Amino acid sequence: MSLLAITGATGFVGHAVIDAALAAGHTCRALTRRDQRPREGVEWVRGDLSDTAALAALVAGPDAVIHVAGLTNTPDPAAFEAANVTGTANVLAAMQGAGLRRLVFVSSLAARQPDLSAYGASKARAEALVEASGLDWTTVRPPGVYGPRDVDYLEMFRTAKWGFVPLPPGGASSIIHVDDLAALLVALAGTNPAPTRKKLYEPDDAREGGWSHKELAAAIGRAVGRGRIFAPHLPRRVLDAAAKADRIMRGDRARLTADRVGYMAHPNWVSRFDRKPPPGLWQPTINGEEGLKATAEWYRREGWL
Repeated sequence: MSLLAITGATGFVGHAVIDAALAAGHTCRALTRRDQRPREGVEWVRGDLSDTAALAALVAGPDAVIHVAGLTNTPDPAAFEAANVTGTANVLAAMQGAGLRRLVFVSSLAARQPDLSAYGASKARAEALVEASGLDWTTVRPPGVYGPRDVDYLEMFRTAKWGFVPLPPGGASSIIHVDDLAALLVALAGTNPAPTRKKLYEPDDAREGGWSHKELAAAIGRAVGRGRIFAPHLPRRVLDAAAKADRIMRGDRARLTADRVGYMAHPNWVSRFDRKPPPGLWQPTINGEEGLKATAEWYRREGWL
């Protein structure tokens, strides 16, 4: 049993990480910006990535840190620097000050192409900080993460109900269920770090070559019970216009931002086969068809769909 410190613990991925850690017999110390209900096996630390006292408390004594917290979408591209770069630097400094060495860092496939988006650029800079930290780090670049509580793929599920899923220009991407990703992060944090030290992994759902955009749209359609889906590829200029319209309509709550369009329009977000995690440590257990169907069922139960 290990004590694992977790940032971003109340978010979509972080919530699943806590569940996976407790199920594996670990205890957790979790950073939170708001008061949380007591939970057996979890010690809540009130604060955020800019709070040096909270970070010092978070890293006092655990066996490893799983750094999940980060900003994935915002209408203000400058906000990525503070959340993803400065926030990561603060976590590293706290660990170095406490003499804690083991770090599992959650990055993004977007870091492969930092020129496409401010988000991807911020994740690439954060990766560079981690690599230069001198810690025993492992970086994980997830592809598209879906599952219960996710709001990013939710829009596709909602439009699929009506038989329509608008797509970016042609391409392919990998996906991974949040529970599989959480299991990987906990496995990396809770084992001897030597075999995975200073490694970068790109996990997925084991679908070779990923999913073409149309294949994924069709699978989401099946998940919501639609036999046929109209899924046109939209030109970049149309996506740019849609991002402007979303900002006008939803303001700071806009889901389709200009920055997000930057990497959506890239044709290849497939996880690299030569960066798969060691099969003896972890393998995905939830294939896309099953996971998407279960996610649609969760959305319905919770009234999201």
